[in-house]
Amino acid sequence: MPDIEKIENLVIGSGGAGKLMAWTMGGAGRHVALVERGALGGACPNVACLPSKNFIYSAKVASLARRGAEFGLQTGPLKVDMKAVQHRKRLMVEGLHQMHVDRTLASRAELIMGAARFVAPRTVEIDLKAGGKRTIQGDRVFLDLGSRAAIPRIAGIEEVDPITHVGLLDLERLPDHLIALGGGYVGLELSQAMRRLGSKVTVIEAGPQLAAREDPDVTAILHDLFVEEGIEVLLGTRVSKVEGRSGNRVTVHINDSHGSRAIEGTDLLVATGRKANTEGIGLDVTGVQLDEHGFVKVNDRLETTSDNIWAMGDCAGSPQFTHVAEDDFRIVYGNLNGGNRNTRDRLIPFCMFTDPELARVGRNETEARRDRIDYRLVKMPMAAVLRTRTVSEPRGLMKMLIGKNSDEIIGFTAFGYEANEQAAAVQTAMVGGLPYTVLRDAIFPHPTMSEGLNVLLGGSVPPKGA
Repeated sequence: MPDIEKIENLVIGSGGAGKLMAWTMGGAGRHVALVERGALGGACPNVACLPSKNFIYSAKVASLARRGAEFGLQTGPLKVDMKAVQHRKRLMVEGLHQMHVDRTLASRAELIMGAARFVAPRTVEIDLKAGGKRTIQGDRVFLDLGSRAAIPRIAGIEEVDPITHVGLLDLERLPDHLIALGGGYVGLELSQAMRRLGSKVTVIEAGPQLAAREDPDVTAILHDLFVEEGIEVLLGTRVSKVEGRSGNRVTVHINDSHGSRAIEGTDLLVATGRKANTEGIGLDVTGVQLDEHGFVKVNDRLETTSDNIWAMGDCAGSPQFTHVAEDDFRIVYGNLNGGNRNTRDRLIPFCMFTDPELARVGRNETEARRDRIDYRLVKMPMAAVLRTRTVSEPRGLMKMLIGKNSDEIIGFTAFGYEANEQAAAVQTAMVGGLPYTVLRDAIFPHPTMSEGLNVLLGGSVPPKGA
């Protein structure tokens, strides 16, 4: 084995958790090296969260432009320039990349660009991007390996060469007909955006509803929204095989309640889930075990099955959100410095950036019934919030679950304009252990979406025990 460099803290992967670990330790004067094989900062600022939201907002502007007459604007025919859409996104990504470079340099963490593979416990051999190799052993190792889009096992899928969110977010052309496999967050956000930019879109979902984990009343509104925008939605539909070449012509063979048929399109988007980037990096020599789905096994302190190795973010099976990865960092770093934090009972908010947005914190009705939790329900249409009238965005609903025999907030769901801001207010109350009455009686500015909580809770809550 070549000469082994020894270091106190070795971080593999610069995603949300990894970069924060390296920056924080480096800033505190600890000896730390950060290894990244792809783009500094991981997926979120480069090919996922932020680029997709940038892209989605361009689509929203296109949608608003088409509604110009509704707002008193006289416009001519609308033309979308996909190269300009991508240029705006890339400028943002370039700025984010430079921010990550600057933060890394300022932290004094050593940045090593290259692909790491374990050759012994806590020891990696790195194929450097600039050429050559280094072998480094860490006293402590932190895995932030991330995840990637999973390609489903469908006959012909490899030959078709479908795109994932990464490829779609880099297209400088507008697909004539995009067929999206998957009715989850990624598939729905990008399908709506592509439709608004001008593509014909078909969404194929194997389950009985879109956004499978959400309540039926919420997904019914979401389904109607998509149909009204001209998106073909096929539920309860299985794909038996695909043919052709994405970017040219694809044929998707499906089976549903009407039998078997084929759908013709030009591009195939796969958005059916994700898999951890744990293959081919030598974890088998470390004592780090994986679960049946390929994610790193961790306890509630994010410790792996090997001493002095931790896993954070997507690869650890954490909910696949940047804000969760960042909390993973806080747990691990806090415990290393005398804390006693864990992943149990974390209150994790969800937000899907369709337009309008779907936001949730805590349990929904489906989960409360599953967990046999009795609750009182308050629910109202989003149009009851006067702010929606000012922006002509009345679609949607909000609802809150309150303890049957207490004033505890069990969960909150909002589907509508700026729903994420409403959910943030409710989450703050839940984190503080506050009863729903605090939100009911709070003074929110008018006219805002937050004051909708006054309307939702003011006088409409069933009595305790009801």
